[in-house]
Amino acid sequence: MSASTEKKKRQAAREAGTDKKMLAAQEALRKHRQSRLRWTLGIILVILLIAAILIFNWAISSGYRYRQGTALTIGDRSYSAAEVNYSYANQYMSFANQYGSYASIFGLDTSAGLAGLDSQSCPMLEDGTWKDYFLDAATDQLLQNKALTDYAAANGIALTEDEIAEVDASFDGLEEYAKSLGYANANSLLSLNYGSGVTQAIARQAQLESSLASKAYNEVLDGFTYTAEELEEYYQGLEGSRDLFTYTYYHVLAETEAQTDEDGETVAVASEQSLAEARAVADAIAAAYQDGEEEDVAERFRVAVDSQLEGEAPAESRRVSGSSLDSAYQDWLMDSRETGDLTVVPDGNDEGYYVVLYLERDDNHYPVAQVRHILVMAEADEDGTYTDEAKAAAKARAEEILAEWEAGEKTEESFAALAELYSEDSGSNTNGGLYDAVSKGQMVEEFDAFCFDEHQPGDTAIVYGESTSYAGYHVMYYVGQGELYSESIARSALSSEAISDWLADLTAGYEAVPGKQYKLIGK
Repeated sequence: MSASTEKKKRQAAREAGTDKKMLAAQEALRKHRQSRLRWTLGIILVILLIAAILIFNWAISSGYRYRQGTALTIGDRSYSAAEVNYSYANQYMSFANQYGSYASIFGLDTSAGLAGLDSQSCPMLEDGTWKDYFLDAATDQLLQNKALTDYAAANGIALTEDEIAEVDASFDGLEEYAKSLGYANANSLLSLNYGSGVTQAIARQAQLESSLASKAYNEVLDGFTYTAEELEEYYQGLEGSRDLFTYTYYHVLAETEAQTDEDGETVAVASEQSLAEARAVADAIAAAYQDGEEEDVAERFRVAVDSQLEGEAPAESRRVSGSSLDSAYQDWLMDSRETGDLTVVPDGNDEGYYVVLYLERDDNHYPVAQVRHILVMAEADEDGTYTDEAKAAAKARAEEILAEWEAGEKTEESFAALAELYSEDSGSNTNGGLYDAVSKGQMVEEFDAFCFDEHQPGDTAIVYGESTSYAGYHVMYYVGQGELYSESIARSALSSEAISDWLADLTAGYEAVPGKQYKLIGK
């Protein structure tokens, strides 16, 4: 083959794309393109993976995923994990605040907060943790609220603008408060303290639903009515368990000796001889009382005890309800007694004898008092004590407030206005200082005495008051009398039974069904 012919073939091959060099070049180009494609796809996948990680981390840090999906369904309402978290945290906080340091008595260690609940066994459940306990309580509360809000919707019950504003007011300043504590915003504070995903919007909605549920509940509760005869019949059926008994007693303890019981434990046991000696002392106290000449029976009893025991321990006085009486002398006190009656009874524990003096029985057939007051608290020292100077300053301020009222219209309304302006009692200074149904023994001694001292509506006074939490003076205003306290007790009990039955019927058709996000609750 001639050179010219070979050259023509190569030219033709190049034009046809079948030349060896051309094929090699094309293959190299193809491989390069595939490599670039794989590299480009790899970069895209890495970018997508990084984006997914960032989105996932944002979803976790922002609580987004806790607000999506369904953790619980009740009726036609779906609850996110964040919404259940809010209710769950509230159940825990309510319990912890109610019992404080005493929560440990129930086996709850609050030092780790919400995070530690899942690792603590709850003695109130056969097999469960404190997380289970509070989650059950939260679920029950949500179910009840759902049933009540449905009832409200069906019966035209709705929150007023003022009631909604009251809910909104509870969030006023929350943003600034959160930032003052170092949180980025209020949502961060709520999420870290009430559970992942909780926001102001979730907390507000929960409070609105709770307020509406409470309104519906109270409207039904207030609808239960009873006649005076029905109330008296119920109270008499309590057989004195709510009557108040005032008595004085002394517990004569027998001497004991150490013995080993069947479990090998060392216990203190009183012998028959020592019990007989204790009985003799108790009888001697009773005899000394009977022979005493003091007109005041309580003082005569004190002298009788001192004469036999030389003041080693004073007699104790009590005023308790019939249901709280010691079983050793409960029946005796609840029998028909007169002031000054005395008895000696075994204590029921083979430890000695009680000498009991009956003073008074109050069957609660007295009208409750309605009063308004303005509290002026004395300023406490750093050690928590109140000096005479501090008390005098509080009294002077109370006198100024009373003088201001007397210089004005001297009406109940004007007194209420001053109470809202000046009173330091957080329990009544937003409702004109009103206590609507005060029963005997409910308030501190001086306050109590004013309430039941046969006043006329409009009477005023300044009285001293002191408790473990304050010392100061009350500017008092007597409004009038309410119903008999016995009727109040009966009405409360009957209404409580009726509303419980009604609520049980109302919630019977509801069921709480866990959803896919249920596992996120408490996380």
